[in-house]
Amino acid sequence: MSDRAAGLGAVGRRGFLTGRTGTRFQTREEVDAVVVGSGAAGGVMARELARAGWSVVVLEQGAYRTAADANHDEWDTWFDMELIGRGDPQRYRPDADTEPRDWSELPPATYARTVGGSSAHFAGNYWRFRPLDFQERSLLGPIAGTSFADWPIDYDELEPYYTRVDWEVGVSGVPVHGDPPRSRGYPHPPLPVKSSGVLFERGCRALGLPVSPSPLAILSEPRPGRAPCVQCGACSGYICEMGAKSSSLATMIPEAEATGRCEIRAGSTVHRIETDASGRATEVVYFDADGTEQAQRARVVVVCANGAETPRLLLMSESSRHPQGLANGSGYVGRNLMYNGYASVRGAFSEPLNEFKGVTATRLCMEWYASDPARGFYGGGGLDARFTPNEPVIFALTGMPLDGPSWGADFRRGLADFYTRSMDVAVHSTSLPLATNTITLDPERTDRFGRPGIMVTYLDHDDDLATMRFLQDRGAEILDAAGAHTIWKTPVRPQSIGFHLLGTARMGDDPDASVVDRYHRAHEVPNLVVCDGSSLVTGGRGQPTMTIQALAFRAAEHLVEAGRRGEV
Repeated sequence: MSDRAAGLGAVGRRGFLTGRTGTRFQTREEVDAVVVGSGAAGGVMARELARAGWSVVVLEQGAYRTAADANHDEWDTWFDMELIGRGDPQRYRPDADTEPRDWSELPPATYARTVGGSSAHFAGNYWRFRPLDFQERSLLGPIAGTSFADWPIDYDELEPYYTRVDWEVGVSGVPVHGDPPRSRGYPHPPLPVKSSGVLFERGCRALGLPVSPSPLAILSEPRPGRAPCVQCGACSGYICEMGAKSSSLATMIPEAEATGRCEIRAGSTVHRIETDASGRATEVVYFDADGTEQAQRARVVVVCANGAETPRLLLMSESSRHPQGLANGSGYVGRNLMYNGYASVRGAFSEPLNEFKGVTATRLCMEWYASDPARGFYGGGGLDARFTPNEPVIFALTGMPLDGPSWGADFRRGLADFYTRSMDVAVHSTSLPLATNTITLDPERTDRFGRPGIMVTYLDHDDDLATMRFLQDRGAEILDAAGAHTIWKTPVRPQSIGFHLLGTARMGDDPDASVVDRYHRAHEVPNLVVCDGSSLVTGGRGQPTMTIQALAFRAAEHLVEAGRRGEV
């Protein structure tokens, strides 16, 4: 591939988010690759391709925020949705027969619009999938009414790339008994245990349950150009100005730019991918920050826009050759949306815990990871100790006991007590792929560019709800064993909001039942690669980001090799 971008005013890395390279490409000139999206997968793809000598343009709809833009204000973040954004129309319905509704709080498909994507505001939980996650359909058999399937790859094939994620982005942890097989330990020791971790471990030990430090994509010690965690408490939902959080914003993006072959083009809202008469992708059409339509020509198009925006883009890119949407001859684009299961149970203790400080979670239990037919339903997951939300206003609105006062002096006294003396056990669990859970184009709503809005159709499978309730009960037992004097559960209901957007352009060997092949190349478009949460065949047990990045390292390696062979 060409090295045309080399030497175009690249600026060496001066520390986390202190500046950007001067690399610029002309839209009229063909670059080797356009990467749509700059999150967990897009950052990896950009860095790996640029390091291999490719000229790369990354199109990101959000802003390029620096350390000076990091904002810990809970009102700006969660009420004004500074990172998530309010301008894009989304509607939600539980099924296709129900009238869709607009969202009033968080959008049904929730993700950050910023360079670094949702990795810029994630909590940093970095669990590997386990071998069973890749072959669970074969282990358990079919599940009626679902599109439950095996992956086209197995854990052993992905393990070297998990290890690359550990060492190249910076993960803190320690190998423990019961972990999936690993070829190398962690590059950094675990983060210090919090009060919730101590109590969670006490409860687990009392019940004879295994407990281990949480592996986190947050630094416990310095790396070049990055500081370790300072325990400020603003992890989940916020940009880390220290660079301690191993987001694409702090790791992959600066390293891609440092090659002098990668341009990050922020404020670029992609509209469609054009193809030629031979069926190859030729250019990516987008609106720039001024609202002017632009088009960047490329030899290869790599879509890493997340499990909602990726199917939206493919569906918007319909043509006479692709009447159902680009790469959608199978009809699988936008289908099989998975959110992952989430629930929590809270316990209050007699002594202050002050959980509003520090990283989100420091201890976890994987005792119920595997599905057990004896439970009477499919599903499994992990439990960790945390305090969510740790922002005082949101806690006052959502974190107090459900049967207590909600106003007045008693509420004020209770708030002061519970805010400093409570913790959660959080449930992270499975989500079955259902063809009826979809991302489609809204036929009635458009955004400011005239693009169709996102229609989310989603209803949890009964087994997923049963799994959440089962694990929530186990969390309550742990809190009781740890000595909590008050325990209350958040009711488990069907989820209408998803932070993990998975499965909507799944990978597979069969072109009739998948969108991309085992290397993330579209079955129908030879120079189109799709790699993000949409590629996943199953959702794991609630923490998919590390797997998404491992897949991106693997996909980039294959794409570079295919380029050397002249296949793309």
